Amino acid sequence: MIKRIKDYFQDMNMFLLNVPAPALVIFAMSVITMNLLSNKTIVNLPYLAIDGGIIVSWVAFLSMDVIVKHYGVKEANKANVFAIVINLVAFAFFHLVSLIPTEDDYSSFNSIFGGTWFILLDSTIAFLVSGIVNNVLNHLISKAFKDGGSGRISFAVSSYVSTFVGQFIDNAIFSFLTFMLFAPIFWGAEYGWTVIQCLTCSILGALLELLFEVIFSPIGYKLVKSWKKRGIGKAYFIYCANKYSKEEAAK
Repeated sequence: MIKRIKDYFQDMNMFLLNVPAPALVIFAMSVITMNLLSNKTIVNLPYLAIDGGIIVSWVAFLSMDVIVKHYGVKEANKANVFAIVINLVAFAFFHLVSLIPTEDDYSSFNSIFGGTWFILLDSTIAFLVSGIVNNVLNHLISKAFKDGGSGRISFAVSSYVSTFVGQFIDNAIFSFLTFMLFAPIFWGAEYGWTVIQCLTCSILGALLELLFEVIFSPIGYKLVKSWKKRGIGKAYFIYCANKYSKEEAAK
C-alpha cells in the first residue's frame, strides 16, 4: 500500500512537471470559479433552476478533454485530483480571510468567500465523479474510431458525448445534494428545489455546456494537435514507458 502511494505521488509529480502550466492554471481556476459561482441561483422557476456555476463549468470539461486526448485517462484523473486540491486550498484561504474581524461591515464578502461547507462538499463529490466519467467515456469513444480519437470528427464526437454525460452527472449530483438535502436544512425551505427542478437543471445545464463545447472544442482540437507536434509531455511518456517495461520484466 505504501509503495503504491509513493508510486502515485511520483507519477503525479512527473505528470505535473510535463503539462503546460497555462493548461493547469486555467483548469484549476475554472474549478475554483465554478464553485464560487454555484452559490448563486440565477434562475429559479417551478420547473427550472440554474446556478451560476454553469457560466464557467464548460471550461473545466474542455480542459479535461484536451488532457485525456493527449495524455490519457489516468493522467486526466490526476489533473482532476490536482484541481480539487487547489480548490480546497483556495477555499481554506478564502475562509481564513472571512474570519478576520474588521471595523467595516464585510458580511456580504464573508458570506460569499467564506464559503459554505456543504457547497464545497457537494461540488467536490460531483466534480470528482463526473470528471472520472467524462475521462473514461471520452477515452472509450475515441478508441471506437479507427484514428483513436486523433481526427477532427472523432475528437468532436467523443468530446460532445462525454461532456454531455459528465455535465449531467455533475449537475445532478450537485443539485440533489445541495438543493434537496442541505440547503433546505441550513438555508431554509425557500432555497429548496424539487426533483423536477434538479432534473431540468441537470439536463438544461448539460445542453448549455454542450453548446459551449461545440463552440470551443475546435480550440481544444488545435491545442492537442499543437502539443503533439511540439512534443509536449515527451519526457513523461518516456518515463511511463520505462516504468511499464520494468514492471513487466519484474513479473
